[in-house]
Amino acid sequence: MNRFVTLPTGSVACPSRCAPACPISVAHTTSGETMQIKILAKAAVAFGILVGSATMPYRTNAQATAQAEPWVSTAWLESHLHDPNLVLLQVGEESQYKSAHIPGARFVRLADVAATSGELSLEMPTASELRQRLQRLGISDGSRVVVYFGNDQVSVATRILFTLQSAGLGAHADLLDGGMPKWRREGRAVTDRAIAATQPGTLTPFNLQPTIVDVGFVRAHARQPDYVLIDARAAMYYDGLEESGADGHPRRGHIPDAHSLPFTAITNDDLTLKNPTELLALFRKAGVKPGDRVIAYCHIGQQATAVLFAARAVGIGAVLYDGSFEDWTMRNLPVEL
Repeated sequence: MNRFVTLPTGSVACPSRCAPACPISVAHTTSGETMQIKILAKAAVAFGILVGSATMPYRTNAQATAQAEPWVSTAWLESHLHDPNLVLLQVGEESQYKSAHIPGARFVRLADVAATSGELSLEMPTASELRQRLQRLGISDGSRVVVYFGNDQVSVATRILFTLQSAGLGAHADLLDGGMPKWRREGRAVTDRAIAATQPGTLTPFNLQPTIVDVGFVRAHARQPDYVLIDARAAMYYDGLEESGADGHPRRGHIPDAHSLPFTAITNDDLTLKNPTELLALFRKAGVKPGDRVIAYCHIGQQATAVLFAARAVGIGAVLYDGSFEDWTMRNLPVEL
């Protein structure tokens, strides 16, 4: 059971698994309420994220819990499979889900929690529409949601997690590190048994979190000294070796001033998340300095959420250009090679 502790005025902390997630975790003892604040994996200190700094790129809060990582291990999930408030979601190919899934998991498609906007194919629904869709998945105010990928669809899982964070559920939503591949390598239980019909959940109405930006924001901030525009597509698209963009508007290259950080770089060969030192090195190589905020984009707003997930995991503030290169090319805006 998490126990919330109020910190003195001016202290810096962040709630467990907040959205955006930060690298602060707080431990306390019941004797004297001794507080210990630590930066996730000391690498964040080396990168220059300072507790109490005015340039701190993550949100502060007067309350904290004992953990801040936005993912859970396979061992943790196995020990909590029978928790009554657990909502376990598998993404990827439905055929894979039908052949084998983690007991109790429900299959979810991106279309279940996304909307179209004009010609754009994968956009965030309105708050009221998203609330209805999440309730249909059985998610309630008290749910603990864990999302995992069935094969190698890491960015599909991070897009679902990003959607949950945008709905204000980030404190109770996590990614399963390594997904189904790691779960099966470790010999943990799977089943092909279909679960009973999902009972609708009950969510309090919410406002969407300010996690998405539009083309106007990108054009206004891409060259600002405290923002870094990150292209999460594969290098062949960034370099212009292959075309990308909206139907009927294919282009080669990338948005001007963007830096390349392919979404596949954030995971190891076994699809587990790289450690904080490695993640911080990736962002540093992509031009991100201490105090910078990341604007991430990709083809349609899916792959970029993996980069957002990694950024937030090490305390870097990040937002999504949801329309991404699809929207940019549809508007016939300039590109670079």
